[in-house]
Amino acid sequence: MQESTLKKLEILAESAKYDVSCSSSGTTRKNKSGGIGSASGWGICHSFTEDGRCVSLLKIMLTNFCMYDCAYCINRRSNDIQRAAFSPKELAELTIEFYRRNYIEGLFLSSGVIKNPDHTMEKMIRVVKELRETHGYHGYIHMKTIPGASKELTHQAGLYADRLSINLEIPTEQNLKLLAPEKDHQSIYRPMHDIQRGIIISQEERKKFRSAPRFAPAGQSTQIIIGATDETDKDILQLTSSLYQRPSMKRVYYSGFIPVNSYDKRLPVGKETPLVRENRLYQADWLMRFYQFNVHEIVNDEHPELDLEIDPKLSWALRNPAQFPVDVNRDSYEKILRIPGVGVKSARLIVAARQHGALTLDGLKRIGVVLKRAQYFLTCQGMHKIVSVNETSPERLRLLLAEPKAAYKALENKAMPEQLGFGFN
Repeated sequence: MQESTLKKLEILAESAKYDVSCSSSGTTRKNKSGGIGSASGWGICHSFTEDGRCVSLLKIMLTNFCMYDCAYCINRRSNDIQRAAFSPKELAELTIEFYRRNYIEGLFLSSGVIKNPDHTMEKMIRVVKELRETHGYHGYIHMKTIPGASKELTHQAGLYADRLSINLEIPTEQNLKLLAPEKDHQSIYRPMHDIQRGIIISQEERKKFRSAPRFAPAGQSTQIIIGATDETDKDILQLTSSLYQRPSMKRVYYSGFIPVNSYDKRLPVGKETPLVRENRLYQADWLMRFYQFNVHEIVNDEHPELDLEIDPKLSWALRNPAQFPVDVNRDSYEKILRIPGVGVKSARLIVAARQHGALTLDGLKRIGVVLKRAQYFLTCQGMHKIVSVNETSPERLRLLLAEPKAAYKALENKAMPEQLGFGFN
């Protein structure tokens, strides 16, 4: 690999790291004589499929030159940083070279905006088109859509990429205008709608004709920056809930604000968003997507912010003690799913197992229920001496079950929710 290409890779992989749709590998390890395998830290990141598999992606920008001057972005045009740009052919060849070396299983492509949105999108499409048609590459491609790009170019991108995403960045129009006056939400929501429409049309056509082209078969995603502006968790999660009403929206990512431009007076002074807040938002997101919670049950006018000391499922349970205890041998799957310490898999196993006999605490433990939390919110056969949430104060139980601060050390590496070992049951 040429030295100039390596330098570009180093600069543009660094510029792409603030997009949290996947997590950086952060390590380089060379093969030794008699060994097998190697790892490259530059631009290699990890993403998770719906079935839980971890895949390695080349996370790279086509260029970090940008015509915009967004307050929160390291690549803003007024910043004095190293700039670089790949040609579409150069980046396609680099991706293939990484793939052949078994460094990666796919590509995550984004870019700064050069000249105008359409010009940038055309160049990005040339990268993925080169991969698909010239190199015959059939691996995974996640491509960022540029706000303000034409409907025609968005459609072309969806025919080549597996997933398209366009970042909302700042949750409200007012605050977006404050920090990124050259942008507006209309230029973001319009391509979101175009992507959704393209996916729905493609799905309908493929029901009639198997040979019909696929359009963004892995759906779309977006990212929200939290902590750069004054939106509450309630504001953010209500926005998330409305986004999930779109059938094509697969994932909303939350990026805690990092003061990379600390001199900009529009931004919070030296205030980096606590990673635990980011984690709580992911947990609340999980509740809406997999646990059948309504956003208003998690955050509302009375509780506009998520509790940073306990997970949102436990917080809801302590605010609603009248819903407990739940009888795991009699009550519905939906009620069992709301017990703190019971996950989706455990709830399904409980419903299946009780068909063959009454469940006890030992049986629940074998199923995988986290009894440290669950025991105060359920009842089962042979359960006598444990004090339920209704027999003590929620405040006392909260102190007992609050996660120790040591548990947050996992967050120092900005681990994604799938990688964290607490708070999701």
